[in-house]
Amino acid sequence: MRAQLHTDWRDIPAEARGCVAALGNFDGVHLGHAHLVHTLRQTRPEEPLAVVTFEPHPRELFRPQDPPFRLTLAEERFSALAALGVRHVFQIRFDQAFSEMPAERFLDDVLHEALGLKHIACGQDFAFGHRRGGNTDFLAERAGELGMGFTLVPAFCDASGPYSSSRIRRLLQDGYPERAGSELGRPWSIRGVVQHGDKRGRILGFPTANVPLGRHLEPARGVYAVTVRLANGQTHFGVANIGRRPTINDGSECRLEANLFDFNGDLYGQTISVALHSLLRNEKKFESLDALKEQIARDAEQARRVLAAEQAAHISG
Repeated sequence: MRAQLHTDWRDIPAEARGCVAALGNFDGVHLGHAHLVHTLRQTRPEEPLAVVTFEPHPRELFRPQDPPFRLTLAEERFSALAALGVRHVFQIRFDQAFSEMPAERFLDDVLHEALGLKHIACGQDFAFGHRRGGNTDFLAERAGELGMGFTLVPAFCDASGPYSSSRIRRLLQDGYPERAGSELGRPWSIRGVVQHGDKRGRILGFPTANVPLGRHLEPARGVYAVTVRLANGQTHFGVANIGRRPTINDGSECRLEANLFDFNGDLYGQTISVALHSLLRNEKKFESLDALKEQIARDAEQARRVLAAEQAAHISG
């Protein structure tokens, strides 16, 4: 059964009520989040599995001046949760009015009355309600009073500590997409609509699909080996630059420009997902466009080798 997305907690269809739900922001949907979801499934395997999450991320409301930090926007997050077997995603709009809802009302009015949840689960750092007035102790006590089951799931850890969205953000900013991907359980992707650029890529012999980073985290600037998933589900190897293009020095914002290998077609206006596999080199300013063109050709060949080797390792593994 396909996962269903619900964006109005006041209007939940009868067939979506009575779920067991994991609570959290789920930015990235990493292995720690997967552990939370799987633990809940094992606790109540007979009930439909759901997630209660928020959009935008509370930090985006409370600290709008911060640089973009999201690992996954709503669409990518929904896809990742569906891949974990989640049947219903209750995506609550986190606006000023909702942020002022007391913790008890969130539990009573939203989780119990509106969603009709039978059992809830969260990590130990989950806090909710106005000024984060509710913690896991309060959640456990009040859920019991309302007849809802409750599971507090310990953090999922490795030798470096708990898996977390902030840890993955640091890995991407430091230029380690492979390590970030291993903690996500899949390569980290930027999903967005292909926009018209200045066509310089065509002049250089490497036409690119231009995708603004938008609210996504800006990873380390440089050239990456990537795979690009198109709207029709097809996937292509490619090479991508993330940065401000210092050789051209056009003063534009940081952007992603992906060259898809062995592809001819019009992608303008389409939503694509660009997955980062390996940072090939850092952003660099070249003396001329000819020097840049020569380097792009070398980057493309290196990306092909890296991606082919990764694919071969995946098949043999």
